[in-house]
Amino acid sequence: MKDKPTGAALIAETVRHLPERPGVYRYYDDAGDLLYVGKARNLRARVASYARPTGHSTRIAMMIRQVARIEITTTATEAEALLLEANLIKRLKPRFNILLRDDKSFPYILIAHDHAAPRLTKHRGARRLPGKYFGPFANAGAVNRAIAAMQKAFLLRTCSDAVYANRSRPCLLHQIRRCAAPCTGEVSLEEYAALVKQAEDFLSGRSKKVQAELTHQMQEAAQRLDYERAAVLRDRLAAMRHVTQGQGVNPRGFESADVFAIVQDGGLSCIQAFFFRNWQNWGNRAYFPRAEDGRPPQDVLAAFLAQFYDAHPIPPLILLSHEVAERDLLQEALSSRAGHRVRIITPQRGEKRQFVQMALDNAQETLAQRLADTRAQRKLLQGVADLFGLPKPPLRIEVYDNSHLMGTNPVSAMIVASPEGFMRAHYRTFNMRDAKAERGDDYAMMREVLRRRFARLKGKDGGAGSDESFPNWPDLVLIDGGAGQLRAALEVAEELGINGVTFVGIAKGPDRDAGEETFHFADGRTYKLSPRDPVLYYLQRLRDEAHRFAVGAQRRRRGKAARASALDDIPGIGPARKKALLAAFGSLRGVARAEVVELATVEGISERLAQQIYDHFH
Repeated sequence: MKDKPTGAALIAETVRHLPERPGVYRYYDDAGDLLYVGKARNLRARVASYARPTGHSTRIAMMIRQVARIEITTTATEAEALLLEANLIKRLKPRFNILLRDDKSFPYILIAHDHAAPRLTKHRGARRLPGKYFGPFANAGAVNRAIAAMQKAFLLRTCSDAVYANRSRPCLLHQIRRCAAPCTGEVSLEEYAALVKQAEDFLSGRSKKVQAELTHQMQEAAQRLDYERAAVLRDRLAAMRHVTQGQGVNPRGFESADVFAIVQDGGLSCIQAFFFRNWQNWGNRAYFPRAEDGRPPQDVLAAFLAQFYDAHPIPPLILLSHEVAERDLLQEALSSRAGHRVRIITPQRGEKRQFVQMALDNAQETLAQRLADTRAQRKLLQGVADLFGLPKPPLRIEVYDNSHLMGTNPVSAMIVASPEGFMRAHYRTFNMRDAKAERGDDYAMMREVLRRRFARLKGKDGGAGSDESFPNWPDLVLIDGGAGQLRAALEVAEELGINGVTFVGIAKGPDRDAGEETFHFADGRTYKLSPRDPVLYYLQRLRDEAHRFAVGAQRRRRGKAARASALDDIPGIGPARKKALLAAFGSLRGVARAEVVELATVEGISERLAQQIYDHFH
């Protein structure tokens, strides 16, 4: 039987059957893993270019040799192909594409209109709540600072609806002039609505109008000798000026835009993004997309933009530091997605160029810091390799820790570190299933979590080792514990036939003092590092991060169990009545403190059931 062709031969054979239409092509290896996703105006012509014997970069030539299957999807236009390509790359993360990493959703300020007294809050994710959204902000810190300033300027509430419903007197925020306290009628709902309107105008870019109105009101209050009211307005105006002055450099020539600048050095690419909305600077964020060496900055920037705007709102103006290829096509695709015209320009002079230069300067500084951190990290990882006898610095380190409270609600946690730092997207928690593990037996817990983790890995790719830039298999596994925990881990490794992974136990000192850790090796040796050794500090950080993550997961599980059982154990309390009780009293503690008469006022709770609830808690 003739072997099926692969690589360039397969591509050349497939080309004959491809249509001359726009679309997306996908290359897979013989294991079925996705290697590369690309888009084309003419699928036949584009895919045929990969069948040439020369003219490819080393990385693409390596990719071509691995191609064992080709799939295509045709589209109506090249712009549709561009959007589909970006979506597939972002979702499937092919090994040989430029990848946007750390693509978390941006936070927004939400003024929620699902209540008579709208609430000011931070929001991430889908926009399901009715209200007005303002953003994106570059990070949660920027939103938190803005909300704190908005509280001073507009006195909007930030409490939950349940807390609002159960206030009998104004809270501390009202006492320190951060909230108008509509919950207790300190202001009428009509007066509060006026504050909400001012806040929305301010966030929409009409700050001068709002400040003029408040200045006029302050002057009128002073003329009436109402100095207390004038002082409140004065403080609100000062808070508004703090917001606008704290925005840094604000644009005058455009209302809303995103600015992207890219710099490259040391094999890394750094893209600095600035976000301007409603004439205000709402922060910046740095990205480090994964790209092969030698890719020009304009290519990396173009690939980054298509993936970035797959999930983020698109402003009418995008300013770039480099002219990207197929700019018109990208404009067409983004305009189609946004539902409005989008312009992409690379300014050479004027105010827009000043903002691009600001982004370039920030990108340069951020990349220099990353390179310095990377060099320090490489030195530390080389020290780790030397300490544990690894053939090379580890690319993936996994750390495991167990947490339980007197044997209850046991949870095991895994954290992951790489040369770039903690990889939080790879963190995992494990609820115990084994009977011994469920009782908080540390050794049983360690056996179960490692058995589940590595059995899943072996089922996925058949064994350790990966040529990906960040592998699935760890080079080093650190166990928080001594010889017993390490022995449990080694039993699992032998049982599953795991090779090429180094297991080490980290035991705390006799008084759990930092710097007294003992390292347990698989061959029975133990070793201590100098308390001032940088490698020890690094390993302590890994161990402490695993402990923090495990304890947090255990507390969440314990709290969830407590919340579930306290009301679920009462006959007659189902999901609807439990929800009504928590909404009425704000928390489980509020339900427990309520009197029978108060409980009976909740919809669905009879006097008899109210007495049962009261008796349960007392």
